[in-house]
Amino acid sequence: MRLGPKTYAEASETMTRVQSLPKVPKPDTVRCLGAVDAAALAAAVGALSEKTWQEEDARKENAHRCFHHTRHVVFRFIAGNAWPWLYYTTPIGKKFEPLIMPLMAQIAQIYGYREPVFPKAMLARLQAGHDIDAHTDSGPVHALTHRVHVPLFTNSAATLTVNGGSFQLRAGFAYEVNNLAEHRVRNRGAEDRIHFLFEVFDGSRPTLKPKAPLLLDRGAAAT
Repeated sequence: MRLGPKTYAEASETMTRVQSLPKVPKPDTVRCLGAVDAAALAAAVGALSEKTWQEEDARKENAHRCFHHTRHVVFRFIAGNAWPWLYYTTPIGKKFEPLIMPLMAQIAQIYGYREPVFPKAMLARLQAGHDIDAHTDSGPVHALTHRVHVPLFTNSAATLTVNGGSFQLRAGFAYEVNNLAEHRVRNRGAEDRIHFLFEVFDGSRPTLKPKAPLLLDRGAAAT
């Protein structure tokens, strides 16, 4: 199931809500946010079965062509990519919350937000020997959140290109990536590249704040 505006009135309301949120400053390319301890999360991700990867990837909203050799396990997502307050948590996301919430909160401290909100969180697994095609994350919603990557499993032949600059994102660090700029990934290594990535914005600033985020049942939990 995908959620999004279905009528002109709903689309207009969504745009009003989006425009009520402040845009966030993004780096030109990639900004290193510092060292992080993601060992516990990496261990849990390493224990996920291939069946879980296949089943969770089949449920994702972000099934775009550029991700042809990339599988995702979605923990949180913005419904229809319409409005950052309208996000849901998946069943597997609930299981992973004890690992991801403290990590996201620690990293988000660098932004100095009084009330950080994390509307997206997921794992992205790029198969060895393959690419994520060049693309930009289009739509007004992407200007309203910071996109953060935490490499869990990577190799020296896995590179991220943003705005023409090539970067190696190392495990043990967190990075903000400008997803509004054209970016692509190449994994020429022999191992799959797995990143934990999330988005964050300041929940104390928007004026059109709902009483609670949307929570949907998005299928079976991990095995």
